[in-house]
Amino acid sequence: MDVSSSSKPVQLPLSDSVQEALTVAKRGVEELLIESEFAQKLARSEQSGKPLRIKLGLDPTAPDLHLGHTVVLNKMRQLQDLGHQVIFLIGDFTSMIGDPSGRNITRPPLTKEQIDENAKTYFAQASLVLDPSRTEIRYNSEWCDPLGARGMIELSAKYTVARILEREDFTKRFHSNTPISLHEFLYPLMQGYDSVALKSDLELGGTDQKFNLLVGRELQKSYGQEQQCILTMPLLEGLDGVEKMSKSKGNYIGITEPGNTMFAKLMSISDVMMWRYYELLSFRSLAEIAQFKKEIEGGRNPRDVKVLLAQEIVARFHSVQAAEDALADFVNRSKGGIPDEIPEVALSGAPLGIGQLLKQANLCPSTSEALRMVEQGGVRIDGTVVSDKGLKVDAGTVVVQVGKRKFARVTLS
Repeated sequence: MDVSSSSKPVQLPLSDSVQEALTVAKRGVEELLIESEFAQKLARSEQSGKPLRIKLGLDPTAPDLHLGHTVVLNKMRQLQDLGHQVIFLIGDFTSMIGDPSGRNITRPPLTKEQIDENAKTYFAQASLVLDPSRTEIRYNSEWCDPLGARGMIELSAKYTVARILEREDFTKRFHSNTPISLHEFLYPLMQGYDSVALKSDLELGGTDQKFNLLVGRELQKSYGQEQQCILTMPLLEGLDGVEKMSKSKGNYIGITEPGNTMFAKLMSISDVMMWRYYELLSFRSLAEIAQFKKEIEGGRNPRDVKVLLAQEIVARFHSVQAAEDALADFVNRSKGGIPDEIPEVALSGAPLGIGQLLKQANLCPSTSEALRMVEQGGVRIDGTVVSDKGLKVDAGTVVVQVGKRKFARVTLS
């Protein structure tokens, strides 16, 4: 897809502050298209005193956000702190279509009730990163619903099927004879039309959104507007360090999870992956992060630097005190101690086999997995390692631990 500039306005010199803003904008990004255009937008903004309009659209396909979602939110906050107008766009209309990005099958569309329910928590959670007093929140049903049939036909006339099929996921599905529903072609058009309606100067998204963002740029040109620049952020790897962070893959850190849980999960990432998390999640300066790397090369324990990252993230989504408490709890667990707060579970059927107890207490997904953990020495009762797979636990209250992070106080009758 063509990303060339449509016009050549007078080029303004770039002041030191504009250069600094450009450096902030580029930190951790995958692509900034087109950088020279964005630099001129920044220069014009500085000269006129008019902030840029910076758009991020999220479809409320699930009720909760995880740290992977905050990568792009962090960038929005950085641009917000530079004085620009950020627009948090909830795609309540586009959610009914379903984003086909990265899909090899048609995504089931959500009902209006599902969308409304998910949208209730989206902005509240995003406000843990963004400054809500300086954030414009919009819903794309505002301009998509009034389009009507005539407007949808006119919009569709501004783009060709050939251009839509340039999308990698559509191309793969087309050549593999995998069905593509006609409504899926409308998704990038509707997302692009959002940019027209909002007159955005810059749109942000993950790398998987690049095609959709470029459609917005093209549609703005068709409607006689100055084209937006686009900025794509990397997709954050999850706790496994391989797959992108996802609730469905179980490798996520939810931003509403308890502080102790967030802290322990962050401490579980590898020393190598820690730097990726610093780059994409931390608000520390690049100079500070570079200094940490030097200190580790000089012999500092990487664990100490990882603790600082975990505390920063927990403090952001909870509080400084919660971060301190999470550190204390983590240290206590590392020494074999029991966390301050653990689930209380009441079970019946004493004496109960250890496999069934672990399964019923939701400490293991199945009895076979529970017995495998016993075999590996990963199960403790009241601090004592369980080695007998045939153990039957008598009535009473015990503290059961599986692995390093799963605990429950079980009362068995």
